Amino acid sequence: MADKETRHCSFCGIEQSASVPLIAGAEGTICEACVLLSSQVISSWSRRKELAEMQGPLPIPAKIKEYLDQYIIGQHLAKEILSVAVYNHYKRLKHESGDAGLGEYDKDVEIGKSNILLIGPSGTGKTLLASTLARIVGVPFVVADATTLTQAGYVGDDVENILVRLLDVANGNIGNAEWGIVYLDEIDKIARSPEQQTGTRDVSGEGVQQALLRLVEGSQVKVPSKGRGKDGADTIIDTRNILFIAGGSFPGLERHVERRLVPTDTAIGFHAPVSNPNKKPALEEMLNATQPSDLRKFGLIPEFIGRFPVLAPLEPLDVDALIQVLTEPKNALVRQYQQLFAYEGVELKFEQEALVEIANKAIERETGARGLRSIMEQILRKTMFEIPSRDDVEQCIIDAANVRGEGEIKVIRKETVKIRQQAS
Repeated sequence: MADKETRHCSFCGIEQSASVPLIAGAEGTICEACVLLSSQVISSWSRRKELAEMQGPLPIPAKIKEYLDQYIIGQHLAKEILSVAVYNHYKRLKHESGDAGLGEYDKDVEIGKSNILLIGPSGTGKTLLASTLARIVGVPFVVADATTLTQAGYVGDDVENILVRLLDVANGNIGNAEWGIVYLDEIDKIARSPEQQTGTRDVSGEGVQQALLRLVEGSQVKVPSKGRGKDGADTIIDTRNILFIAGGSFPGLERHVERRLVPTDTAIGFHAPVSNPNKKPALEEMLNATQPSDLRKFGLIPEFIGRFPVLAPLEPLDVDALIQVLTEPKNALVRQYQQLFAYEGVELKFEQEALVEIANKAIERETGARGLRSIMEQILRKTMFEIPSRDDVEQCIIDAANVRGEGEIKVIRKETVKIRQQAS
């Protein structure tokens, strides 16, 4: 009996009592508090190991932006905002993995996430930014199209399917999925239509916004197991650490901003001020001045806007920027088509005036960089059809007239090139 009364925990030294039971082992005992602490330590070790295997070294914002610069022209503000967000997300993961030390973990400030809303015209690089970002981050990354989402119980994808896809990317590892990044594309398409009556159910607009609230804010979400859970049970995913980036073109948003920035003059008579339509702010200025109230007038509900505190505007692309898009990035269209022609042993050249004309065409179509490929295909279609049937072509030169559809593309044969080389 005396031995039992003097029993104490081998870890913390607390004595056994009616309220403090001890678990006996081969050479010692342990109390409940030390069991829980040991579980936390082991969990912290495993999470830290997973984090090290998953993401590697921590990339600083300047390095992330430097990588984005290789593929996206301009948009420096948006790239800086995304770089900082991803860097802070990595730091958040290190915090969650317990790198600060288990003893100080409860004393640390709890880090919140700042979801991002990308706003910009079509073809300015929103989706390209997200897909390029996926190559940089070492966490699970998924792109979801908001236009396919509907409220639960209706035909279409439920919002929980986003987490199912994120879990698939994480190879079923719930811990890794809970550190992921989700890009919601075409988010402006779920805005409530102004013509929509208040009492009707908008299952693909406001209804989706309501369904996304719980996901974006951070909560325990039950998703279908698809064979992952034990005994077919649903999987629970905590979205508190998942970073959400939304993007949309928001056509017509500038009108709401303009009404706020440039109030309409209602006065009439000889003493009324004369309005000058030429003093309207540019589209870029209006997007930079976007406020949550403008998004609310566009059709987003206040609760949804509040969950995306960081607004990142993207600039419309001008002629110079579109020419850079054509020639400078690693996946530039001019380089792509030159490589296609090189496979046939033909050198493809574009005159500077031709590039300017292509850029002007894209601006006229109001498709941004997205419309450049269709213009290039239209210009080169006939030549790409004929070149594989010929073996005497050395060069193809594209000028401004070819872009306008005037005249044939200049084709230089191999014999002509040899004569010029001999003459020189």
